[in-house]
Amino acid sequence: MLDFSHNPWLVATSLAVALMAGFTGLSLTRGANALPDARRKIVVALAAVILGGGIWSMHFVAMLGLQLPILFYYDALITLMSALVAILMVGLALLLLHFRSRSPQMIVGAGVIVGLGIVVMHYVGMAGMQLCKPVYGMLDVVLSTAASVVLSILAIWVAYDTRTQRNIVLGTVCFGFAVFSMHFVAIGLTAFAPSDVANVAGPALDNQILAMGVTLTVFLICGAFLLTGITFIAPTAAEEARGSAQPTPLAPQAEVTPAKPTAGVPYEREGQTFFAEPSQVAAIRAEGHYTVLYLDAEKLFCPWSITEAATRLDGAGFLRTHRSYLVNPAHVSSFERKKDNGTLYFEDVDSLSKVPVSRSRLAPLREALGL
Repeated sequence: MLDFSHNPWLVATSLAVALMAGFTGLSLTRGANALPDARRKIVVALAAVILGGGIWSMHFVAMLGLQLPILFYYDALITLMSALVAILMVGLALLLLHFRSRSPQMIVGAGVIVGLGIVVMHYVGMAGMQLCKPVYGMLDVVLSTAASVVLSILAIWVAYDTRTQRNIVLGTVCFGFAVFSMHFVAIGLTAFAPSDVANVAGPALDNQILAMGVTLTVFLICGAFLLTGITFIAPTAAEEARGSAQPTPLAPQAEVTPAKPTAGVPYEREGQTFFAEPSQVAAIRAEGHYTVLYLDAEKLFCPWSITEAATRLDGAGFLRTHRSYLVNPAHVSSFERKKDNGTLYFEDVDSLSKVPVSRSRLAPLREALGL
């Protein structure tokens, strides 16, 4: 067996790549459920390419840092297959999260798929090594898979339980360490032996050519990370400023009050606009500059912003429980008080299980509920 070591700078770079890809993919899908199906599919596809490409890039950045006493290269076809496996499996997980009811079982299932995708990508990529044979046993694969699946479930659960900025950032950290930990747990359990047999299915890739391809991929991930980071931070800062600032009275002639809804609350389905009775809407959640209506078993795209919805539905009984939520108390089944905040539960609404209550909204809500 061959002795090996790692370049510490490339190890650190591999972790940074995993974190950037995780942040970009998870934040890109924020608000995707409020989009029409066609646009949602495009967003999910882009996120799958970024997350899957990030898994692949992290692996091969780390492999470029692998230092062995012999020369080795990669089979280009198998290396490409490893990237496609990661993208397709992450894409399947995202499709479940954004086109099916986001239940706890679905979140766990998506996390398992992502974790398995990381593992399969790793071992397919390792199979592409030529003139150097990775040696590992079944127990080694099981341990690596367990580490990947557990951390991936944690990442998806944190990022998708509540789609807040804080959860996405924490989910990014979990995702990055899921990819990073799985790779180095697997490498730590793997031995390397020289091999005179080259089973090449495609063109050969030496480390120099591979480095060029990985560098290009990492460059694209960095660019997407920067663009996503700008849009991720700026809207929230503006919303916080609007939420914390006291309203300035306007002169009577300058006041503009949006009209109350006459046809109901608008929502879009298959290119058409429909209207829901306010009493039928269980809750409204902010998604960027738009909102999502929770109506029985459906989540529906609404063109109103959360501020406009609060203004237009003033007098319809809706309560602002959080800067991102308006709630119809008639659909609330129970309330749980916590230390500094609370949670509302909706047992009879298939599309919605719970809504957070922020500390600043706790007192008005308890008063409205008669508590």
